[in-house]
Amino acid sequence: MTGFGEAHNRFDTLSVAVELRTINSRHYKLSLRANEGYGALEPQIDALVRKRVRRGTVQLNLHVQRATKADDYRINSEVLIGYLNQAKLVAQATGASDKIAIGELLTLPGVIDDRRAPEQNSQEDWPHIEPTLREALAALTKMREAEGRALAADLQENCQIIGEQAAAIERRAPDVSVGYRERLTERVNRSLSELNVTVEPADLLRELSLFVDKSDISEELVRLKSHLVQFDATINAQDSSGRKLEFISQEMGREINTIGSKANDTEISQHVVEMKAALERIREQVQNVE
Repeated sequence: MTGFGEAHNRFDTLSVAVELRTINSRHYKLSLRANEGYGALEPQIDALVRKRVRRGTVQLNLHVQRATKADDYRINSEVLIGYLNQAKLVAQATGASDKIAIGELLTLPGVIDDRRAPEQNSQEDWPHIEPTLREALAALTKMREAEGRALAADLQENCQIIGEQAAAIERRAPDVSVGYRERLTERVNRSLSELNVTVEPADLLRELSLFVDKSDISEELVRLKSHLVQFDATINAQDSSGRKLEFISQEMGREINTIGSKANDTEISQHVVEMKAALERIREQVQNVE
């Protein structure tokens, strides 16, 4: 499910900002963008995110800003002296002024050593980053739960459509054999009158029995209704599983396809088409369920 969450906190020497986005996906994936050195926290971040998100691509932006201290930087004397000597040589060779401002040389590469240890700081900063990440996850979860409720309502609506169509098929099924018997009797009688032969009633009964046996969909309807009950129970469960819903929808598809292939009736075929359309919408949606 899609969602967004962010949190910002300021501590004594640290400012932390976390931004989370989730994109629909069948599998879990974390994409972390962070300041240099803070990528070392990915295992801890991933473990925390996995507790809230089980499916979907998670895009996490972590920005940490530390208040610098005087001890964090040192002037590299050797490099600075090297720059000074080179500058004097150039001044002598060109006749330019040899008055060189130290401040100008401090901006040259290598003059200032950054003695901060990003890897070490990232671990030291985790106690401040963790609560900020938890706040962002809470905001993300709130948005995803709202989407989940709307998604559940849509899934239940489509399940209701399938249930209604299945009930209509169940009501229609007994009439199929009756209609077939009438059509068969009419065709046989017409053929017999033209050929002037007779057929035993037992032969007609055997043919009708074969048709009824091949077109019997009672077991498929029972299993389909059972799948609908399981689907509804899974949606309403406290720990709903998108993968389980995906499996149940596949089983529903098997039963619907079998009903369509076995039922030799136009009206039932129309109901099957409606069930397949509703099931396709369910299959698309369950890809986004946790």
